[in-house]
Amino acid sequence: MAEVVRVPDAKVALSTASVYPESTATAFEIAARLGYDGVEVMVWTDPVSQDVEALRRLSDHHRVPILAVHAPCLLITQRVWSTDPWTKLRRARAAAEKLGASTVVVHPPFRWQRQYARDFVSGIWRMADETDVRFAVENMYPWRYKDREMLAYAPEWDVTKDDYRHFTVDLSHTATARTDALAMIDRMGDRLGHVHLADGRGSAKDEHLVPGRGTQPCAELLERLAVTGFDGHVVIEVNTRRAMSAAEREADLAEALAFTRLHLASAAGCPSRTPRP
Repeated sequence: MAEVVRVPDAKVALSTASVYPESTATAFEIAARLGYDGVEVMVWTDPVSQDVEALRRLSDHHRVPILAVHAPCLLITQRVWSTDPWTKLRRARAAAEKLGASTVVVHPPFRWQRQYARDFVSGIWRMADETDVRFAVENMYPWRYKDREMLAYAPEWDVTKDDYRHFTVDLSHTATARTDALAMIDRMGDRLGHVHLADGRGSAKDEHLVPGRGTQPCAELLERLAVTGFDGHVVIEVNTRRAMSAAEREADLAEALAFTRLHLASAAGCPSRTPRP
């Protein structure tokens, strides 16, 4: 008998970071036009990204659901939604709950955030116990300059070394870390709840290339998700800053969506896993 093509329940979303330096509003427009299943809102310096009511209006206007909220964890967002990291996470959780998003993406602390880093693992468990929203902690990477390496994140940039209920895997970050992405998702197991899909070539810079343009196993990862019954979200988080025009940016995001949908369709045959609550 012929094998049956099986497509998992995973939705494919566009990160609002993928249109930078264009606005959050532009990301909703593009996601709607290209047929993405939703968006992940990167909360950063764009005031709209910080405004729950403005985000709700954009979602309703474009009929594009908000599937995830990325808490403001970047260096450039240290003052967004307070300077206190736990306040940031509480606000991200509240935004996700109000907007109907199922996931909050969070980075591990910077090493200089000493108290936050000491309490991070237990604190994330405590917050996860208070909501149905998933707190999916994202793998990061060592910072490199020439032949020097700096460990910027604590407890670990490799988040699989600590105990979290849910993980986000980012394939641009595995490229920068020069680590095996498939081995990492094996370690994550059924705690893998969220995917940031991008590519990279192993540069010291976090490249976020369109999937298929680097060395990461983007296709293999998607095919594995298909046959294991992945029920989280796959988010296109790519860098389009070098696009020479709006049309070129949109073509890159259309290519990324087509690549993802193609490789998420896989021959059935492997049993579905049971998602971790």
